[in-house]
Amino acid sequence: MNNKAMKKVSRSMSMCMGVTLSLILSLTGNLIGMVQSGQFNTLGFLLGFVGSTVVSLIIGLVIPMGRIHQSIVKKHGNDIIGRYIESLISDLIYTPILTFLMVLMSYFMMKSHVAPENQPPFLGMFLPSLGICFVVGYILIFILMPVYMRLLMKKYGISPLGPRPPKDTIQ
Repeated sequence: MNNKAMKKVSRSMSMCMGVTLSLILSLTGNLIGMVQSGQFNTLGFLLGFVGSTVVSLIIGLVIPMGRIHQSIVKKHGNDIIGRYIESLISDLIYTPILTFLMVLMSYFMMKSHVAPENQPPFLGMFLPSLGICFVVGYILIFILMPVYMRLLMKKYGISPLGPRPPKDTIQ
């Protein structure tokens, strides 16, 4: 396989998954907050989305998810067990950091609008959000990672089955 094209696929995959995770987890976090407060915070959603997108893109540049994927494929093959494990590893890398960032921003935004005696503790906000976001993130990663991979491999001209002989030599 073309190493240069695979690096492009890996970078693009990090971007696609980072933006998608940030969008859905920001929306999930705001919906959790909406249940607690009774209103959807548009500014909180936008700040959470932008902040978590930036952080997830940085994580994607720093952590070599392509190598992690290759390691999992070597150990477990490219079957459903490998996908479960890869989704879990990605979820463990991205979700706690993104959830912490979004809850932290919400916590400080809330502190300026709520009297100190009515403020919930940070862990009381973070832990339920983390649990819900772990489940949402895992499902999202499990479903979307293979879809994005197929689309990006097609975009960059990589066959998932490896190189094929030219059509005129097949008989």
